[in-house]
Amino acid sequence: EVQLVESGGGLVHLGESLRLSCVASGDTFSSLTVNWIRQRPGKGLEWISSSEGYNRRTSIANSVQDRFTISRDNAKNTLYLQINNLKPEDAAVYYCAGMKNWCTGYVCYEKSLYVYWGQWTQVTVPS
Repeated sequence: EVQLVESGGGLVHLGESLRLSCVASGDTFSSLTVNWIRQRPGKGLEWISSSEGYNRRTSIANSVQDRFTISRDNAKNTLYLQINNLKPEDAAVYYCAGMKNWCTGYVCYEKSLYVYWGQWTQVTVPS
């Protein structure tokens, strides 16, 4: 069993940066593909980025690829999401979620692939 705990959210102004973290318990983190997913107010889940454990592949949504960077430190069981130049549309609840296989793009929207979910961390961007 793996537990995921997100942190790093908060109130951030337009144009600023922040880094979200997702810390995993258990000893299987390095074998998982871990994703960042967000949900804006009144919207559905939006896949943001994936990070594969062993092969270190990463993938990121086209809509944010110029401002978001995913990274991980397997020694620390931690996944990160660096967000630069925050925009109003970045205001959302951010989840990290783990799966056993790799995904990218539309495949990552399949909820049945995810076996672990964090509780969320919220990013607020005042207009």
